[in-house]
Amino acid sequence: MSGDEGVSSTMISKLDFGDPLYLHASDISSTPIINFKLKGTENYKFWSCAMELAIQTKNKTGFIDGTLEKSTKDDILANQWDRCNAVMLSWTLGAISDDLYYGQVYSKVASVVWAELKETYDKVDGSVMFNLHQKINSLTQSGLSVSDYYHKLNSLWKQYDMLCKVPACNCAVDKTRQEFHDQ
Repeated sequence: MSGDEGVSSTMISKLDFGDPLYLHASDISSTPIINFKLKGTENYKFWSCAMELAIQTKNKTGFIDGTLEKSTKDDILANQWDRCNAVMLSWTLGAISDDLYYGQVYSKVASVVWAELKETYDKVDGSVMFNLHQKINSLTQSGLSVSDYYHKLNSLWKQYDMLCKVPACNCAVDKTRQEFHDQ
């Protein structure tokens, strides 16, 4: 074992929870990171928001946005990157439907899978918007408490706002438009 390997192995054992290469004992690939699966365009935005939040809590965002690169100078750190990338792949693949899984199972890099899913499913088409409008328009209290009804309606409106982002500007008219929208 060379002197560099001794330093690297010491570094791996001393990685703290703030380092993206740190793997906690609970960061196992068989544990689902979110409790629902990506089906396609109809739930991509919702799914990606939930995944990004979960991945951020694990401090692994660099594995999906491609900013955390594999070490080319240190084999031990490169191996640790491979392990973390494999966990990220497992979490991502575990959070997609079986049909989508078969198209990604042979992938080797989490950021590539993430980019491909975004490219394929981050689309807002008329049917998605229509279905969401239908849900909003057909929602009734039907025995729900006021707070439960409000929560469901508010959730639908938040999904709608997420899908229909209106370009913003800094002009006075935009402020008036935003006030109108908020009402």
